[in-house]
Amino acid sequence: MKDGESSRRLGDVGEIKLVEQLTRSLPLGDSVIKGAGDDCAVVELDDQFYSLLKTDCIVEGVHFTEDTEPELVGRKALARAISDIAAMGGIPLHALVTLVLSEDQKVSDIEGWYRGMEDLAREFSVSIVGGETSSLPSKGAVVSISLTGRVKKDHCVFRGTAAKGDLLAVTGKLGGSFKSGRHLSFQPRIAEAQWICEGGWKPTSMMDLSDGLAKDLPRLLSGAGLGYRVDRADIPVHKDADLKAALAEGEDYELLMTLPTHFVGELGEAWESKFPDTPLTIIGEVIEKTEEPLEGGWEHFSK
Repeated sequence: MKDGESSRRLGDVGEIKLVEQLTRSLPLGDSVIKGAGDDCAVVELDDQFYSLLKTDCIVEGVHFTEDTEPELVGRKALARAISDIAAMGGIPLHALVTLVLSEDQKVSDIEGWYRGMEDLAREFSVSIVGGETSSLPSKGAVVSISLTGRVKKDHCVFRGTAAKGDLLAVTGKLGGSFKSGRHLSFQPRIAEAQWICEGGWKPTSMMDLSDGLAKDLPRLLSGAGLGYRVDRADIPVHKDADLKAALAEGEDYELLMTLPTHFVGELGEAWESKFPDTPLTIIGEVIEKTEEPLEGGWEHFSK
């Protein structure tokens, strides 16, 4: 161990570097198509399908507050994981729920969390098949979801597979998620992702926006070693937010994708007809190297 490494704290390292360090040498078997670093892990299932594996958690004081409506807490916990399945072009299947709780947690709140999860699970045909509970030595709560999914091999969309000259597109509108409460009530874009991947307009890369456009866009392109040019005036912003919020606040859970230029005209017309209430907006293009980086975005453990 190098001098000084033993005294480093998470705040000195940050989330991105920590994940890179921890996952660098993880063992991967022959059945693993994609390990850490994408919205989901991708594993060989059969000749036609890949299996998708996702885990996610929400923490009181970070993703929800003590007085958040319990049903919305449970809904958000499951919706976040479903959104990641959507970003791979897949459909969600089976969920496990882990609760980490202090002894003074209200039972009525926990029951409410489960009602919220159950309602959303029925909407997306997800089976909740079990889980785990554990005690927390201090006040607070963690709700963790492990979710499986399935995707046709030729419909699976990864990060890091964009090409120079592709156009950047985003679904819906961005910004103001926490202030408005949309971070609790957003709709995972399963239908939109399924439609675009099956309709002959499969994106060259895709992810869901959880940490803000400014943080997630470089993540989308880093694996391809490419940069971006974004026209800030074209970024779709909610009427109760501003551009800064759209870039930096996060928890929008919209789809960010790259598309070949020849898709755009025909795709735009078909999309508008299919999803009239959910715009698909071109916001820029993939270039060799970013010249004007976007600023902001959320990162755990960052000072």
